[in-house]
Formats: sequence, C-alpha cells, structure tokens
Amino acid sequence: MNYPGGIKKRCSSSIISYKNRGMTLESELNESNTYYKENKIAYIYKKPTPIKLVRVDYKQNLIKEAYFEKPSTTDYNGIYKGKYIDFEAKETTNKTSFPLCNIHPHQIEHIRNIKDEGGISFLIVRFTTLDQTYLLKGEDFLIFLEKEKRKSIPINYFNDKGYILKNTFRPRIDYLKVVDKILEVE
Repeated sequence: MNYPGGIKKRCSSSIISYKNRGMTLESELNESNTYYKENKIAYIYKKPTPIKLVRVDYKQNLIKEAYFEKPSTTDYNGIYKGKYIDFEAKETTNKTSFPLCNIHPHQIEHIRNIKDEGGISFLIVRFTTLDQTYLLKGEDFLIFLEKEKRKSIPINYFNDKGYILKNTFRPRIDYLKVVDKILEVE
C-alpha cells in the first residue's frame, strides 16, 4: 500500500514480505508504555495511522475499502517529566547496518521539527538477528544524514552514538532510563 502523493518504499530488493515485521519490538514498547502509564511515570502512546474509509459493510462490521489518508509521522508520542517525547521504532534483520529506506522523508522532517521545537525525538532500532536494541537520539540521526551519503547507518554508528536498551521484566524495554541521561545533558 502506498502513502498519499505517490510516496513509495525506497528499498530496492526482490519480493519481501513486511507482514508482522516489527511487531515484537512494538508489542514490547506497548507493554513498557502500559507499565509507565500504570505507575504514573510517563504517558506515551502508539499513534494510529490515519486512514480514510471508503466502503464499509455495517451489517458484517467489515471494512471493504480504505486508504491511507495522509502519511503518518512517527510511531509514538507523549509526555515525560514535562517534556514532549516523539519516536520511531524499527526492526531489521540486517547484521551490519540499518537501511535508511525504512524511514520516510516526512518522518525525517518530523524528527527534525520535534528537535527544533525543544522536544525529545529518537529512533529505537532493533537488530533482530543480533538481539540488540538501540536508542539513537534524533539529533545524532540527523547529523548522520547530513554528513554521510550512505543508504544505511552502520551498526558501529549505533555503538558509538546510540544507547543499548536491555530487556527487563517490567518495563520490558526501559527506554526512559536513556531519556533521563539525555535530560541530564540538556
């Protein structure tokens, strides 16, 4: 399915199924956000993708036709310690780098806008085959894009500039520990 305005996936590869890709990371983040909310630590939510319903069978409670109304921004947003937080979560099976074709131009612009307005933006990227999850600050992501002409971010960049996120019991992914470190620096 394409975004409005003809935006298409930029990855060039043979037939790839994207079905359920990223669902493990997403469900772990959702569990973490539920924990944060239940314990009144933070209020961070998964943003729904805006869709336009065209045909609906109300008798069967079934959507027959729909399309993306406009490109979505990033996956999650919310508030923590009085600061606006906005981030994108991605998974890759690649062992050496994160393909930039997984991030759309409008998402890059959104990350830039959040940073420029004083919010905290970042990427959470899981290298599934390595079982490693990183938080990369939006600022470091944007610096990479400005300086490098690569089609992917090497894992070394995540090791140098990112933060490793360890899985814990509750919350499953305690990314707010890293956000605390980011807030200390500001």
